[in-house]
Amino acid sequence: MRIGRQLILGIYFLFIMLPIYWLVNMSFKTNEEIVSGLTLWPTSWTWEHYERIFTDPSWYMGYINSLQYVTINTLISLTLALPAAYAFSRYRFMGDKHLFFWLLTNRMAPPAVFLLPFFQLYSELKLFDTVWAVAIAHTLFNIPICVWILEGAISSIPKELDEMASLDGYSFPGFFTKVLIPQIRSGIGVAAFFCFMFSWVELLLARTLTSVNAKPIAAIMTRTKGAAGTDWGMLASAGTLTIIPGLIIIWFVRHHIAKGFALGRV
Repeated sequence: MRIGRQLILGIYFLFIMLPIYWLVNMSFKTNEEIVSGLTLWPTSWTWEHYERIFTDPSWYMGYINSLQYVTINTLISLTLALPAAYAFSRYRFMGDKHLFFWLLTNRMAPPAVFLLPFFQLYSELKLFDTVWAVAIAHTLFNIPICVWILEGAISSIPKELDEMASLDGYSFPGFFTKVLIPQIRSGIGVAAFFCFMFSWVELLLARTLTSVNAKPIAAIMTRTKGAAGTDWGMLASAGTLTIIPGLIIIWFVRHHIAKGFALGRV
């Protein structure tokens, strides 16, 4: 039974890893080899696609822009979601459940609904084509999921902890930063993970709210198709590099993710 389970898991792992291997495999091939036929590994290795990404500003700035607005968005979302989640968890007020549901409906709405309002608003505020435009736009979708996850994490902490901290002389900011946040760090890790993943892969808002200076890598990757056809090698190389930040984030928050999934919110 155990051998059969391990065999199934092994087959599943190979099935999941096959597309990633194929992407990396293509990134080291020339376009001629990619379109000429099916090969399991490059017959003539090439680094030209990666060299172009790291030497062409229009490419490597795409990664820098993406990392900038993802980081800004994650920090803003967590900063605003933490007190909101605490309020929903610890207090009862008129319309709290309706407000909580309305907050979640923003996450359910497609980004295209907010595209035109964001475009006009940022054009008037001179925020168009900046990393702040994308970062702030993504908070509309990330704050609800952060509040939802963190509310569940805070609710798992007994209310007596708040009273004990008050008796010990903690002010509310001191209790929040020194007592509560360390207790829910797993929930914060999960919320940060979801913020990062949404902002990193979202394309519609990121592409529309930027034009030249703050173009993200996801939008630049769409330019690989030209009159001569699709530059498959560049597309594969850029796609391979976009996986790396996600792997790094998962590595650092892997323990928090495992605990956070046990909270029952995700």
